[in-house]
Amino acid sequence: MHRRHNDQQRNFTRRAVILAGGQTALMGVLAARMYYLQVTEADRYALLSDENRINMRLLQPTRGVIVDRFGVPLAINRQNYRVLITSENTPDIEQTLESLGYIIPISADDRTRILRDIAKRKNFVPVTIREFLEWEEVAKIEVNAPDLPGISIDVGQRRFYPDGVSAAHVLGYVASVSPHDLTGDPLLETPGFRIGRSGLEKKYDLALRGRAGASQFEVNAVGRVIRELERKEGQVGQELVLTLDIELQRLAAEKLGEESGAVVLIDVQTGALLALTSTPSFDPNAFAEGIKSAQWQDLMDNERAPLRDKTIAGEFPPASTFKMVVALAALEAGVIDSETEFFCSGSLRLGDGLFHCWKRQGHGRVKLVRGIRESCDVYFYEVSRRVGIDRIAAMARRFGLGAKFDVDLPSERPGLIPTKAWKQAVIGEPWVTGETLIAAIGQGYVLSTPLQLAIMTARIANGKKALRPFLTRDRAEDATLVARTNDDLPDLGINQRDLDIVRQGMIEVVTHKSGTARRAAIGVEGMEMAGKSGTAQVRRITMAERRTGIIKNDQRPWRDRDHALFVAYAPLEKPRYAVAVVVEHGGGGSKVAAPIARDLLREAQIRDPAASAPGTTTAARGSSATVDS
Repeated sequence: MHRRHNDQQRNFTRRAVILAGGQTALMGVLAARMYYLQVTEADRYALLSDENRINMRLLQPTRGVIVDRFGVPLAINRQNYRVLITSENTPDIEQTLESLGYIIPISADDRTRILRDIAKRKNFVPVTIREFLEWEEVAKIEVNAPDLPGISIDVGQRRFYPDGVSAAHVLGYVASVSPHDLTGDPLLETPGFRIGRSGLEKKYDLALRGRAGASQFEVNAVGRVIRELERKEGQVGQELVLTLDIELQRLAAEKLGEESGAVVLIDVQTGALLALTSTPSFDPNAFAEGIKSAQWQDLMDNERAPLRDKTIAGEFPPASTFKMVVALAALEAGVIDSETEFFCSGSLRLGDGLFHCWKRQGHGRVKLVRGIRESCDVYFYEVSRRVGIDRIAAMARRFGLGAKFDVDLPSERPGLIPTKAWKQAVIGEPWVTGETLIAAIGQGYVLSTPLQLAIMTARIANGKKALRPFLTRDRAEDATLVARTNDDLPDLGINQRDLDIVRQGMIEVVTHKSGTARRAAIGVEGMEMAGKSGTAQVRRITMAERRTGIIKNDQRPWRDRDHALFVAYAPLEKPRYAVAVVVEHGGGGSKVAAPIARDLLREAQIRDPAASAPGTTTAARGSSATVDS
């Protein structure tokens, strides 16, 4: 009995020792693990703890403003009032939205989108109901706040274009970021961020965008914001200063009115673009706020192409405005001089073809200055036969035709100046003389943009430098800017006597009693302009129409009407401004386009933006009301 008791005691003691040893080993393992976590890995877990407790949020920077040459704002930022809903503070989301719908309109599509966003997010994260609220709408919501649980007003920024349509093609617009725009920049993924989509907004998007700021804030275990710990504001985007004079830009848009067309006004001495207007236009604010599908479809369906910038992307036959180039090519080649005379009977026969002059009864005996003044087609048919298409093309390129100038706007087109080699390479056929005759009056294959026509005219007026256009500038460095854009440019290499002959023809277009644009003369001494009209046919006139009488332009369908063109410079002494006007399917150049050019050149000389110091007010520079028409 005693022995059995001793055996049991020994077994108990052994088990107790084993159990105690196991407990000691387990405690040792736990102690070692705690030491590892609390001492060895202390820094790592402290960092993880901070990351769980502190979050970072990007702050959208303020987009840089765009101003005209005198600092007038063209693209600015305004407060964007948004109404938000936080589902955890809303007992009944559907009922709250219903109540809010009596105060501000909420479409069925918006309601669906709101409920979808709420379902995807945590219940304490606000969801945007509507942006771009008017102040009256904000006030109504605030007044009714007690009856709208979970509803709050948030204030952000939105892009705003004060002049709307008048400079839309130049400025472009901003719009929401789409998936294919994402580059890894986290700023692009912030809610409501917008980027440049067209025009200067697109070209200078990165500079205008600025740099994001950051907010460091404390959150609890479920991600709710407790307090902001640190805030670093972003860097405002750069200011973009243009060469445009917005007053002249507005005037050009006003004069074009509902017509489809373009106006380009340029400084003859520097190449600074003072007006770059395309009509019809569009409202860039609609794109900045999110254009509706119906609005977009209306723009796309409009046959007058309001989204196309016709100043740089509209390619038109230059018509008779091209005759100065033909004249200069012939003078330089020595095939004519100012006294060379041809007889115009109203048409010229070449082989089996009959090439008509715009004046059915003809002009009689014509010399060069009169040929330009009265725009005699037969005279230039004869000239072109003698000089040839390749020499005409070479002269055209010296005056900026058939070239792109990279004026910071997308979609610029080069136009077309044909040659014998071009036709053989592109069409696979040899050039024929009849095509030279058609090219001589700016028809056939020849195409140009309004920008190119303005540059051509400015180079004729300047006579020395192959100036290039530019659209952006630094108001603080005007003298440097002029030197950069004028002194380093190649000389045109044109004989001064030849230029004087052509200029005399352009002067008489407006000042002579038989000039094609005499009715569009500027009636102010010292402000007179020289110019050249053009009327470009868009369809061939048949012999039957010629025999029975040509149908009047305004009686044809819009797309079959002639284009109206006019180019001009002023003043006659020391020219400073040149303009090109194209009215698409507008009719006669001297009747429709010339008065627009006259009004722009007169106002440009009154305002004289090229001579005014940046920052000068409109009142100080003068107004058209001070001069008689």
